[in-house]
Parts: sequence; C-alpha cells; structure tokens
Amino acid sequence: MAALIFMILGSAAGRVFPVRFKAINERMQLLCTLVLIFMMGVGLGQREGFFSGLIRLGFTSFLFFLIPTVLSVAAVYLLTRWFMDGTGKDGRTDAGSRRGNVKKSDPMVFLALGALVLGIGSGAVPFTAYMLKPLSGHTDWLLGLLMFSVGISVGLHRGIAAGIRQHHVKILLIPVGIIAGSLAGGVLCGLLTHYPLGQAASIAGGLGWYSLAGVSISNLAGAEVGSIAFLSNLMREIGAFFLIPYLSRHLNDCTCIAPAAATSEDTTLPMLMRYTDEETVVLSVFNGIICSAAVPVLISLCY
Repeated sequence: MAALIFMILGSAAGRVFPVRFKAINERMQLLCTLVLIFMMGVGLGQREGFFSGLIRLGFTSFLFFLIPTVLSVAAVYLLTRWFMDGTGKDGRTDAGSRRGNVKKSDPMVFLALGALVLGIGSGAVPFTAYMLKPLSGHTDWLLGLLMFSVGISVGLHRGIAAGIRQHHVKILLIPVGIIAGSLAGGVLCGLLTHYPLGQAASIAGGLGWYSLAGVSISNLAGAEVGSIAFLSNLMREIGAFFLIPYLSRHLNDCTCIAPAAATSEDTTLPMLMRYTDEETVVLSVFNGIICSAAVPVLISLCY
C-alpha cells in the first residue's frame, strides 16, 4: 500500500514536472531498479542454505515456476484478447506499437542479471555483506523513491485515467487470469512431481511473493516444501525481468503483467514501465495490489 501512495504522490507531481527533465527521471528509475535488484541478490546470498537448496531442489522449483507462469501468461492473453477490445489494449495490435525509446538490443535485461549475480556474490561474502548492511536496511525508502519516480512518468501522460475507466471491471480479468493460471499450473506440477495437490496449489499461489510464500508454507508443510515455495516464487520474480521484454514484442501489453503477478506493483514495475506504456503501468499496480492481497488467502485455502 505504501508503494501505491508514493506512486499517487508522484503522479500528482508529474502534472507539474518539467518535461525537459523526463530523461533524468527515467535514468533515476533505472538506477533505483538496479540497486534494488542488487540488494535482493545480497539478501539471497546471505540466506542460510540458499545455494544448497538451489542445487537440491532446483529442478522441482523450476517446474513450479515455469508451468504456473506459462499458464498465467496464456490465461491473461486469451482473456484480454477476448474481452478487452480484442487486443488487450484499446484496439492496439498485439505486437505493434511499443515505447519508441526501447530497442530490441536494449541492455536492461543484462544489467538486471548482472546486478542480481553481483548482489548474490556480495551477499555470500561476509565482509561485503556487512559493509552493505546500512543500505539493506533502507531499501523500503529506495522502493518509495522508485515508485514516486514511476508516478511522475505516469503523471506526465494525459488521458490515462480515462483509458482505465473505459475497461470498468474488465481490469479484474488480469489478476483473475494470473490466479487461475497459477493454481492450474500448481495442480499440474503436483501431478508431475507427486506432491499433494493442495500443497502444490499453495506453492503456486505465492504468485511471486517468495518471502511470504516460503515462510507461510514452511510453517504449514515443513522446510522442504517451504524451500520449493521460496525458490519457485523467487524464480518467478526474477523470470519476469526476462519475460516482460519478450512478451512485449510478441503478445499484448496486458500479458506482460502475467509473469510478474504480485510483484507487478513494485519490483518488476520498472520493467513494465520500460517495455509497455503508462496505462499498462497503472493496470499493473492494481493487479499487484489484488494479487498481493490474495496470496495469504490462496495459500491457506489451497493447503
């Protein structure tokens, strides 16, 4: 909710923000995003048993990431094509107009991967992890700054509110598709891996919120299942950084929100901002709020 407040404040500021500083604002978004990804990596590198769990449970966790994510993408794509003006975005073609300042050779994906790997390596070394501890305690403020900056970008564009209003309740199709696809994927993973279907669905019901999913499912089903929940939902968040650019070129903008799921309101939002447009960004914030609120409910009900 705090992220939404910062974005609303930024959107209000964007109404009077000088257009000549737009490029500076976008560079600040990039910097904040890379630092947040780096700090996420630091946290992972510091996590006890992270590397051993990744090796031991990596393939199962990958299945629990891949199948729910693919089914979410398929569900959102079909729903938005059928019910949101045929293309998912106001009559636009599926792989048509993208943000003109993003080239196919855009290095953002590689920068994100580099920041993550560097962060994991730094977190695994006790000395560097200790030196970065002051920064890791203030990532919430950094996220707030990022959301304020994204809000400025939204505020610089007129007509977004009208574009959202024309969809009415149809904006719920995106979180519905994500949740339905994720749970169906979880059940399929359960059949493939021989985990109880309730446990499997609850793992997929984490919707990319790896910290909550890992802790909650560990308390319900034990450390092994909790580790799978943590790793698979972490893979979903990281995977979204790489899937969003691809989906933006080959499917409609709304479908780009699907792999991000609950993270579409914060950590993966800058990628959506970069590869889609401002209206999709607003939809992604709504989606993130709904999915985040649904995660604890889904985990409890499915298990």
